[in-house]
Amino acid sequence: MRAPPESAPKFLNLSQIRFPIGAIASIGHRISGVLLLITLPFLALALDRSLRGEAEFEALRDLVSAPGRALLLIVVVWAASHHVLAGLRHLLMDLGVGSRLDQARTSAWAALVAAAVIALAVAARWLS
Repeated sequence: MRAPPESAPKFLNLSQIRFPIGAIASIGHRISGVLLLITLPFLALALDRSLRGEAEFEALRDLVSAPGRALLLIVVVWAASHHVLAGLRHLLMDLGVGSRLDQARTSAWAALVAAAVIALAVAARWLS
């Protein structure tokens, strides 16, 4: 019986893997899509309720103004903005726009940063 070569990995330590920025943006795109899928029924109900009248809109606003719920709303805003921006990035790269490595890295950073800025801007506006 032969022993495995010394270079063979013995275990996979996920905390030591350094993902490239493009992979992080792509994984974020998938995570944001799942979050949007999960929250879509609740968002549709919230939209329906908010359009029933001013009193219903104010009641809904009071409901989501609690700190924990406001944080959830900000996460949903991040998910929507990141999913749109990363999706546009993927579509443009499929068309050959920005598919060079340096451009792909820049667009990945841009999508990640822009989504975070949008979420923080909504948080500042919502919580003020």
